[in-house]
Amino acid sequence: MGKLFDALCEDVRFREGLSACMNCGVCTAVCPAAEFYNYDPRQIMDIVQSQNEREIEELLKSEQIWYCGECMSCRPRCPRTNTPGYVIQALRTLSQKLGYFTESEKGRQQLAVKRTIGENILELGYCIHPTRMLPEMHPEQGPVWEWIYKNHKDVYTRFDRNYDSSDAGALRRIDKESLDEIRRIFDVTGGTEFFEKIEEYSAKKAAEMGMAETIDGKERATDEYFAETYETNNGSHTI
Repeated sequence: MGKLFDALCEDVRFREGLSACMNCGVCTAVCPAAEFYNYDPRQIMDIVQSQNEREIEELLKSEQIWYCGECMSCRPRCPRTNTPGYVIQALRTLSQKLGYFTESEKGRQQLAVKRTIGENILELGYCIHPTRMLPEMHPEQGPVWEWIYKNHKDVYTRFDRNYDSSDAGALRRIDKESLDEIRRIFDVTGGTEFFEKIEEYSAKKAAEMGMAETIDGKERATDEYFAETYETNNGSHTI
């Protein structure tokens, strides 16, 4: 077997997700993503099962593996107990580990996910927080959200007087001890190292695009590159 296929086999999700695909196409037929995107889970299963290193590498660098919504509609429908959604998860992780994710537009968005949701969790204890949803980055929310953003303290305390306080309640301020524990969990489980790899590979791609800077002797993708990954859509993803 090739190195890439062997690496996939180390992921329990891959071993659980691929037993013996007979390429019937039921997964593609029931897949919501396949209806709108240039995405075919049947084809992906066929490629990984072939163990063709060149094609697997192309897959790891492709847009396709980022279209799956991980709804797992494929799981109960497969007559051979495969789960393409698990296989996609394993492919995504390997793509991130090897830096191949930067070769696709959708893959490069991993930096945006890391710098928004990932850093929100580590710094605030929330995946999404109203103080981090900048209106200029969410124009789809319109002027109403811009007003809420500017007046968030007044708006949210009307729903819960403990908003942004240390007392119990929705959107309470997470105490330092709990945040430190979250960071330790990331350290122990490899999440911190994983985030660092996302930044490292993104910085290399950003340098190729002329969007990198050096901070404290370390190369880092600029905010311009972040905005590029966050906002760009070349229009070729849907069918």
